[in-house]
Amino acid sequence: QVQVVESGGGLVQAGGSLRLSCAASGRTFRRYTMAWFRQAPGKEREFVARITWTTGVTYYADSVKGRFTISRDNAKNTVYLQMNSLQPEDTAVYYCNLNDDTGATWGQGTQVTVSS
Repeated sequence: QVQVVESGGGLVQAGGSLRLSCAASGRTFRRYTMAWFRQAPGKEREFVARITWTTGVTYYADSVKGRFTISRDNAKNTVYLQMNSLQPEDTAVYYCNLNDDTGATWGQGTQVTVSS
């Protein structure tokens, strides 16, 4: 059974930075992508960034492009989300998503709060 666990959330002032981590564990035969999504209060969950595990190709939502960077450490089975120039509208619970040949796995989420 595959599991992902997020960490690194917290409270930061506008303009600040945070780095989220998502550690994957368990058996997976073929990992396709890992991604970050977020859900703000009263809103639907939205896509933030994605990385293809084998090639490292990345893709971002327009709202975070140029401010957020997704990366991976294959040896540690971990994906990161470096978030710079954070704004209050980035406040949300951030979820890690892993897609492999068994389907989609979600983490429990980590809270990011950006104060103005």
